[in-house]
Parts: sequence; C-alpha cells; structure tokens
Amino acid sequence: MSRRAADLGTPARCPACRAPVIRQWVGTVAALRITANLTPIDPAAEDQHRTPNQLTWCLTHPRTGPPQLRWRCWPRGTCTHPVVTEHTCPPQEPNTLF
Repeated sequence: MSRRAADLGTPARCPACRAPVIRQWVGTVAALRITANLTPIDPAAEDQHRTPNQLTWCLTHPRTGPPQLRWRCWPRGTCTHPVVTEHTCPPQEPNTLF
C-alpha cells in the first residue's frame, strides 16, 4: 500500500515559533504523527536530547521527493543518516505586564 503525498513530510515552519520543521506520519501499522526539527543534532549527544516524551529520528533524503523521517536505525553507531529531534517551541518571553 502506498502513502498519499499528503502523508509524506514536507519541510515547513512551526506556526508558533517559525522554526524549520518537518511534519509527517512515521510507521505503517501504528504510525505516529511527528513534528521534528530540520536541524540535525550530533549523534554523540543524542542521549542528552532524547527523553520519554521527545524521541529522536533518522532524517533520510530519498532520490526523489522531500526528506522523510524514519525510526532510528539500530545499532545506532552504524547509522549514517542525520539525527533530528521532535520539535518543542522554546519558552516565550512574557509580553504582558500582568
């Protein structure tokens, strides 16, 4: 079964903080809707970025089409894909007096 074009990730900007992100369904049976940063992290620092509520993903670049998110390759040390994290907006400065 092939995926619809709308299901494939397209680079965009976060509507709240304007950071570059990719939003895509990852997986086939129990898929997750993921919004991830497009800026790769250092794979050696992956453990500092990953939490139970913020996973890390492989960002693959197929020959045709937009970049795609995949579950992390295992074992991690052999993976050559860029590693990205799920997106969370940075804390905003309060803009009200009260």
